[in-house]
Amino acid sequence: MTNLYLARHDFGGDPALLLLHGLGATGEAWHDLQMRNWPGETFAPDLPGHGRSPRLSEYTFSSMAASVAEVVPPGRQVVVLGHSLGGVLALMLADGSYGLDVAAACGVGIKLNWSEAELAKAAEVAARPERVFATREEAVDRWLKISGLAGLVPPDSPRVDAGVTRVDDGWRVAVDPKAFGVGAPDVPALLAAAKGTTILAAGELDPMCPPDQLRAVAPDGVVLPATGHNVHVENPLALWPIMDRLLASATDALGR
Repeated sequence: MTNLYLARHDFGGDPALLLLHGLGATGEAWHDLQMRNWPGETFAPDLPGHGRSPRLSEYTFSSMAASVAEVVPPGRQVVVLGHSLGGVLALMLADGSYGLDVAAACGVGIKLNWSEAELAKAAEVAARPERVFATREEAVDRWLKISGLAGLVPPDSPRVDAGVTRVDDGWRVAVDPKAFGVGAPDVPALLAAAKGTTILAAGELDPMCPPDQLRAVAPDGVVLPATGHNVHVENPLALWPIMDRLLASATDALGR
């Protein structure tokens, strides 16, 4: 068992909502979205190797999905909403092979097209030694950049605290560099294997998942107007209609 750090909210019934953040971030990225009342319990873990969660010896989509699956109590029906890397994990969990009853899943801002140069760059980042910064401010600045939250989350926000950690000789970013080498997902295969409702979505201005690439993989994919890659941070309200669709699918499944 990986024992991921887990924030739980609104202890209630089904369906539970599992929120999975993107590469480099933490569960705090969902803070504003959680202002929306969800009828069941909400789980927002820090992914393996991120924030307050332990690291893995190897990062694959499968090993990370298996770790995430452990945070949901057995027998719960769940809706999964994931961003970027977390979106890939949401689709993986939806195939039923990780022991979760996933009624509906949505991946937001998943990078769908990878060049050889991009994969090589990710592998190079994963192999770098961890950098230690002299001050917390420097570490925070670096974490905001690698998490994609620079300009969206103020450096003095409490949501930054989990992104950096104190070490003997300074401060470091609380992200295992090896996680950047997880590779490119086969999203069409994941969609085909999913058992319940699946939705792909991306911001209209998302450079990681432009609308044309989204629609090439999912013709019914949802383009969220005037938002970029981190729509859940930029404009959480834009995701509410998607959450309504996920909830409706789960409610239908419960009624059958």
